[in-house]
Amino acid sequence: MSARTAPAAARVLVTGATGNTGGPLARRLAALGHPVTAASRGAATVPGTGTDPGARTADAPADAPVRAVRFDWADPGTYDAALRDADRVYLVAPAYDPEPDAVMVPFLARARAAGVRRAVLLSSSAVPAGGPGLGAVHRALADTYEEWAVLRPSWFMQNFTGGHPHAESIRGADEIVSATGDGRVGFIDAADIAAVAAHALTAPVAPRADLVLTGPDALGYADVAAVVAGITGRPVRHRPLSRGELRDRLARDMPVPYAELLADLDDGIARGAEDRTTDTVEELTGRAPRSFAAYAAAHAADFG
Repeated sequence: MSARTAPAAARVLVTGATGNTGGPLARRLAALGHPVTAASRGAATVPGTGTDPGARTADAPADAPVRAVRFDWADPGTYDAALRDADRVYLVAPAYDPEPDAVMVPFLARARAAGVRRAVLLSSSAVPAGGPGLGAVHRALADTYEEWAVLRPSWFMQNFTGGHPHAESIRGADEIVSATGDGRVGFIDAADIAAVAAHALTAPVAPRADLVLTGPDALGYADVAAVVAGITGRPVRHRPLSRGELRDRLARDMPVPYAELLADLDDGIARGAEDRTTDTVEELTGRAPRSFAAYAAAHAADFG
């Protein structure tokens, strides 16, 4: 088939397009030749997409490589511009919302009616189908679309860099604070999640499965602290808290129900819920996931 007669690539709506997974996903899709609608609450441009900033608006042509739109889960008035011409969608839940299904499940039906054929949801390894919150979205996704996938990654390596509380406590106090005890986690680089998301969105056949994603190693928070200490030369350590102590600490900066949810997740880690690794990243992308040691070395400057 000639380039002249080749079918146009499907437009992909990427929600959370300035986030840890949405940003690299938007760049990867654009590099693969897929037009992207980059949706975020600020309609910010996505660095590295190589498109004309003047074209990244809700009024951009339908075939613009990347166009940015304002999208807010709490404002249904932003939905239509985001869904315009979209054939596929990557779904990132609203931040700090323990019950995202209240807004996301109705959106699934609205997107299907608007012409979206394939949907990929970013969930969590800690949330099974049919569980509360994202688990309900997971179940509704499979009921609404024939082409779908649910990504269930373990905890992000990015939690120890950037603006995450763990990163701030490393920089400010040489410590990582958690209620995970000696529990271990298969931490994963968000770039590896984005690579799997790109595959799930663009492969000829949708996975039609939930995909548990991890890095290559299961590490305790003390192990993470030791890696960071080795890179920085500082006495970074893990400071364990009880579940209740962590909840109270988190509730200073976020709604109490969400603080309760995060404290419960840490307690699950302490009980062994995340002590596992999978081969899913390599099976779907053809390359092994990045180790935390490699990630930390590449982001040494972020530790302060």
